[in-house]
Amino acid sequence: MAKILLADDEVELARAVSAILKFNNYEVDCVHDGEAAYKTAMENNYDALVFDIMMPKMSGVDAVAALRKNNVDTPVILLTAKAEFSDRISGLDAGADDYLTKPFNTGELLARIRALLRRAGDKKPEQLSCGNVTFNTETLEIKTTTSSFRLGPREARMLELLITRRGTPLDEQYFLDRLFDDGEASHDGAVFLHISYLRTKLAAINANLKIKTTDDNKYMLVIE
Repeated sequence: MAKILLADDEVELARAVSAILKFNNYEVDCVHDGEAAYKTAMENNYDALVFDIMMPKMSGVDAVAALRKNNVDTPVILLTAKAEFSDRISGLDAGADDYLTKPFNTGELLARIRALLRRAGDKKPEQLSCGNVTFNTETLEIKTTTSSFRLGPREARMLELLITRRGTPLDEQYFLDRLFDDGEASHDGAVFLHISYLRTKLAAINANLKIKTTDDNKYMLVIE
């Protein structure tokens, strides 16, 4: 089930849109200002974000720009009550993927969300770069200028998650939800074990990437 973050300071509208999304089998979280939208999107993983442009504390455009700056590439639809091209342009320039002008037809919103999710599913870069490490997501090879190593499938997926959310602390459940399929057994310490393997292989190729453990037992990728 795809998970969506909806941010709109019009509480009744947000409640109505949330109900429609849930009826159409989406899991929905709802917040009512731009600062909460930014923090919630940073702290959780979503398949799509739907942000109103005009919100208190932080605009939808500024929230998107801040998320993109922090390597959050979740697809975004911006909602605006204005029809001026300047709003659309500023939103797209900030990193939004689509926009919808209020008042909108809920059928069109659902269609645009489906389109975003399809595109996001098709979009997977073959190569990621972070620090002095290049990671090929097809061959699962990590390399620096001096050495290389092939990762196991789960280590590779874990590294991909850490790179795309670099600088963000991620808890054990975040990895369990993404490393193991529904119904697949995982044992206590599975995440720690894969983190340990990944740390060893990064050290073996002289990577300047380090996986830090925070005081509250979360994992975060940093460049040193």
